Amino acid sequence: MEIDKLSQILKENGIVGAGGAGFPTYGKLSEKADTILMNCAECEPLLKLHRQLLKEHAQEILKAFALIAETLHVKEAIIGIKEEYKSTVTALEEYIGEYPVIKIHKLPGAYPMGDEVVLIYEATGKVVRPGGLPIECGVAVFNVETLFNVYRAVFEQHPVTDKCVSVVGEVEHPITVRVPIGTRIRDVVAMAGAITTKHPVYLLGGPMMGNFGTEYQPVTKTTNAVIVLPQDHTLVYRKKPNIANAIARAASSCCQCETCTDLCPRHALGHPIEPHLFMRAAANRDFQTLEPFINTMFCSSCGLCELYSCPQGLSPRSIMAQYKNGLRKEGLKPPAVTADPVNPAREYRRAPEARLSARLGLDVYDKDAPLDDWVRGAKEVKILLSQHIGAPAKPAVKTGDTVSCGAIVGASGDGLSVNIHASIAGTVTEVTDHYVMIGGES
Repeated sequence: MEIDKLSQILKENGIVGAGGAGFPTYGKLSEKADTILMNCAECEPLLKLHRQLLKEHAQEILKAFALIAETLHVKEAIIGIKEEYKSTVTALEEYIGEYPVIKIHKLPGAYPMGDEVVLIYEATGKVVRPGGLPIECGVAVFNVETLFNVYRAVFEQHPVTDKCVSVVGEVEHPITVRVPIGTRIRDVVAMAGAITTKHPVYLLGGPMMGNFGTEYQPVTKTTNAVIVLPQDHTLVYRKKPNIANAIARAASSCCQCETCTDLCPRHALGHPIEPHLFMRAAANRDFQTLEPFINTMFCSSCGLCELYSCPQGLSPRSIMAQYKNGLRKEGLKPPAVTADPVNPAREYRRAPEARLSARLGLDVYDKDAPLDDWVRGAKEVKILLSQHIGAPAKPAVKTGDTVSCGAIVGASGDGLSVNIHASIAGTVTEVTDHYVMIGGES
């Protein structure tokens, strides 16, 4: 298949990264790629859906991965997967012999192995330029669910209308479910049985890089998990610091031990991010040199410095995010820099995922969340028109229209964008520039 044809199929069917920022997948198809990577690191504690999906649909996902490899004429296609995911590896080995271009690279059980910059180095030995894109070193990365959506779009003419979501934490029966996009978080959580805490807090995504949300938010194409926590859980406090207080605490407590920098995964790959220098400058309002502040733009926000490394329990990631967002609002872009050599001590400074989970107080929630692969129903959905990086989709329906599941309700916008589709059959009850509401058929 030609790149242009595959790109058009992916754009029309609304394929974006099924996690992270939701980069439109057709934008990753490039003749510059000599290597493609499947990301099944799933490095955050409690998350299981990618390894579950890959185990259940190994044949289909490998077929999609091989199609992309053939289309881009790459030299190799690598599956990056934790060596501990033994049952998923066994499922892959059943079919991988049919695809000589594809090989498995087993990863250590450390965080943040799913960071694409870290994954690329682990699997290929290539270092992505600080502030650069993987394609600059000839690599394109796709996660597991994205590839499953590619398979459905190409071989089944099925657009993205549903999403796999793990529901874990303070719930009666942890589970991974497939739900229509636009389903309310509270309705997804209800599929895991009763909530087992009096005042629940909803963490959308992983415990390290996820964000807190409300029970009324809709599931989007990038919603991977809902972690239900008690409002007094340590992690809730740690992920909601008061920035002014956090800076004051840094001024009084940061001893410049450099542990945050020593364990920083991007710093270990030679990127110019040094949290300890930033903390010194920010805490003391030292603006004699701006490098510590500008270099926050190279931070991946993995949260390791804040939730694992710092012996004082300080908040480097949160403070750096504040500065980084401020710089971006002012239009500042990361400067062009060259990475230093990879730190030879890097492999000894990894954060074991099991130890990270224990330190976050999440061990008690590390239970099976079996995959229920049938699409659940929804009486009403709120489908956002911006679920991806790039231009939002434009409303393609009006109030009162009757739509079938899979019908286009948002046409791709100008530039980098994709279509958005109805996730249930029913009647359009409300349309704005930001979302489309659909009530299901009775």
